[in-house]
Amino acid sequence: MGRLPGLKVKEVEKILRRAGFIEDKVRGSHITFYSPERDVFTTVPFHSRNIATGTLRAIIKQSGMSVDEFVGYLRKRKG
Repeated sequence: MGRLPGLKVKEVEKILRRAGFIEDKVRGSHITFYSPERDVFTTVPFHSRNIATGTLRAIIKQSGMSVDEFVGYLRKRKG
């Protein structure tokens, strides 16, 4: 597993959208995304601070992606 950078909620949201996820619902301070391709749901807390590393790993696990695949979508954003 690769090392995870500190990410804000908007960055995680962009990565999930690039990976084919669509917003399913919003409940309180959490957004649930759905991937029709992978047939999985993942929930992201919507806060103003960076997402904690453990929470980010849980989001990646729910999404069915590997850490390297997730970070790969982050790199596509920069380059």
